[in-house]
Amino acid sequence: MKPGDSMEVRYELGAAGARSLPADALERLRRQAVAAVESGVSHSRVARLFGVSRKSVGNWVRLYRASGEAALRPRRRGRRAGEQLALSTDQQVWVIETVAGSLPDEVGLPCLLWTRKAVVELVRREFGVALSPGTADRYLGRWGLLGPSWPPAERMAGALLIAWTHPRSPAGTRRLNALVAVTPRGVLLFLAGEQPFTGEHLTEFQRRLCVQLGREVRLLIGTWPAAHSALLSTWHL
Repeated sequence: MKPGDSMEVRYELGAAGARSLPADALERLRRQAVAAVESGVSHSRVARLFGVSRKSVGNWVRLYRASGEAALRPRRRGRRAGEQLALSTDQQVWVIETVAGSLPDEVGLPCLLWTRKAVVELVRREFGVALSPGTADRYLGRWGLLGPSWPPAERMAGALLIAWTHPRSPAGTRRLNALVAVTPRGVLLFLAGEQPFTGEHLTEFQRRLCVQLGREVRLLIGTWPAAHSALLSTWHL
């Protein structure tokens, strides 16, 4: 960087400030401002000349002196990798913990078991975020709540494919348990909790399935932990 870099052009940045500039123009501005300070011009005068705040000038000079010219290059704008999501990590954790800690009717939703629609409505009500069906499925998949896929040749009218899964949280919170039912048409119904399920949980899950679907249901086991296979006698399979 040359101390004598020209300062003849005064930037008029308006309310948006230096951040409104394209990346190359912002880098050029930073370099010129720092060069001016290094040549002996005060921070206040440089700020007036370039139409930026004195704090910005001070930050640029500090970065330059600590790390050299590379530190003056603007960082890539927009969200960092992993943040291009409709929900933040904290919001995702809240949704998972709410689903695991309560049933939808307990939080004011008009259904007895969690579904895609119930999760979408919970997110809309709590965060004002409208999830598309595809986005909702991507989240449910990330959390381990989509359940098993029906083998096309084995689909049976009126039957539900059941799995005991272990939902996961993006924040690495405690391991959860979920009972997930999938109809041949892909309708998803589930409940989740912190503790392993008991026979009472299975009976209540089947009862809620029948009430929510308005009919008796036939249950087919897809994925189930061997350590809890004895509980299957609770169900009318």
